[in-house]
Amino acid sequence: MQKKTEYSEAIRTKYPEQVVIAIAKDKSGRANPVTLGWTMIVSGNPPMMSIAVAKKHYSIEAITHSKCFTISFPSAQMADAALFFGSKSGRNIDKFAEFDCKTEPAQAIDSLLLADAVANFECTLESQIPAGDHIIFVGKIVSSHINTEPKKRLYTIGPGHKLGPAS
Repeated sequence: MQKKTEYSEAIRTKYPEQVVIAIAKDKSGRANPVTLGWTMIVSGNPPMMSIAVAKKHYSIEAITHSKCFTISFPSAQMADAALFFGSKSGRNIDKFAEFDCKTEPAQAIDSLLLADAVANFECTLESQIPAGDHIIFVGKIVSSHINTEPKKRLYTIGPGHKLGPAS
């Protein structure tokens, strides 16, 4: 049985929610990571994923410029990095210079992989769609990577940016 409620109350039932870190290089060639909660697989053949980025984020400029981006599934040990990358603007700082996070060069696109992530997906930009206060970027996966060591994924497990592995 269901009861009618306000959106703000019902949406709190979404946890745990996946977390990704998207990376794109800006016009100066600086890699800009951003932490996002809204992502999904949009096609299996060809493999494609999408991310939703708030219109105010600097990452919009970086993705639009570079025409490619990495989607990383951070490990549970990367909670501090995810919080930092999601709370600072790449418009004002070089996030990788300010926060020590191991990276590796991407193989098929001009981007970076997060070395401690569970998985990384290199994407070429296929389309972008305005969606309210966000832009949805659809990327074709051109290269995929998994960590050589087993790791648990990072999730938002509660309101207020509470991060950790899913139970």
